[in-house]
Amino acid sequence: MELNASQVESIVRDVLAQMTASGVSAVPAASTAPAGIPKTAKVAMLTGPKNIEVKEYPMPAVGDNDILVKVEGCGVCGTDVHEWKGDPFGLAPVVLGHEGTGEILALGKNVKCDTAGKPLKVGDKIVTSVISCGECKICRMHPDKTNLCDKQGIFGLISDSEDKHLNGWFASHLLISAKGATYFEVNDLDLKERMLLELACVCVHAYNRANSTGLMNFNTKVLVQGCGPVGLVQIAVLRAAGINHIIAVDGNPKRLEMAKKMGAKTIVNFREATTLEARIEAVKAVTEGLGADFAFQCTGAPAAASDAYSYIRRGGGFCEMGFFVNNGEFSINPHFAMCNKEINLVGSWDYSAEDYPTTIAFLRQAREMNIPIKELITHSFPLDQMNKAMEVNVAQEGIKICYVAD
Repeated sequence: MELNASQVESIVRDVLAQMTASGVSAVPAASTAPAGIPKTAKVAMLTGPKNIEVKEYPMPAVGDNDILVKVEGCGVCGTDVHEWKGDPFGLAPVVLGHEGTGEILALGKNVKCDTAGKPLKVGDKIVTSVISCGECKICRMHPDKTNLCDKQGIFGLISDSEDKHLNGWFASHLLISAKGATYFEVNDLDLKERMLLELACVCVHAYNRANSTGLMNFNTKVLVQGCGPVGLVQIAVLRAAGINHIIAVDGNPKRLEMAKKMGAKTIVNFREATTLEARIEAVKAVTEGLGADFAFQCTGAPAAASDAYSYIRRGGGFCEMGFFVNNGEFSINPHFAMCNKEINLVGSWDYSAEDYPTTIAFLRQAREMNIPIKELITHSFPLDQMNKAMEVNVAQEGIKICYVAD
């Protein structure tokens, strides 16, 4: 039987009317979250100076190109602390936390593998890396330098918005939905290793920058200025890379003791060697009177950065990796500090996604070499105590502070 358009329209109208009369909606119901996914998510949001508040929002839909992650933990970075103190980047309100990891709860239909090409599935452990724009001149002309992208982003340093709240790892869940996002499957690493991965990537990138000078080898005597989390992991990276004599400079006995555990052979306590001259002599005493072959400056203290040049021998190298925020200026005499010594100077700015596979390999190597990097994690806090976590970090009561989900 053939029907004309008018007859078809009449039949459809009758069917819809019957569905409405019987209580059946003519409009498909909104899709519900897959089993195991809660209806809401919590975030620890920085709303103002030294004020983090736990907020709860409806769980967002997972788009075709998205990944929903159940957060398991996240390290507290010095950048997080700077934001907590006074929001120097102007991001608040913002969900902080960029050293995070968790388990995949849901995958968009277009997501098949991670940035390195490894297949992804629900239940995999995952970490995130940088978000590059892919459009600026650095991205287009220097694709191996995406850490220098003019518009680089990272989960945990993205301002909150009405339609996107799960932007940082200080939360119960993270939604990976940004264009250009990079992420990696890390099933073979345990939680502590995964929470240290981003920090380790900073140090692996710095090592690669130092290695570009041609000065790094088994015989290189390397000085690390500052034994906070960055400096301590830098020591571990150097030791895993085969550097046999590492000199650690700091004023905290507990951190210097930890530096020894990470692989430092010589320690210099600036509270005991109270003058620059005394510290220079302590360095020269273990370097055949020359000074260090290479130095990594890992503090954000201008005075310390100025001193570090004095520890290096003529023809040596220097990597500045401590100033991820603007902590002020310092003065050096370029004739004595750089030109006369013919210093090989490099700067190091966070990392590229390409550094992640190497860093994952470093964590495996550290495990095999029994470098106890997991001992760096000294405190963990739940989501509703992130202000306390920041206070403990500022007071230097521990070494590496972390948020660990309940």
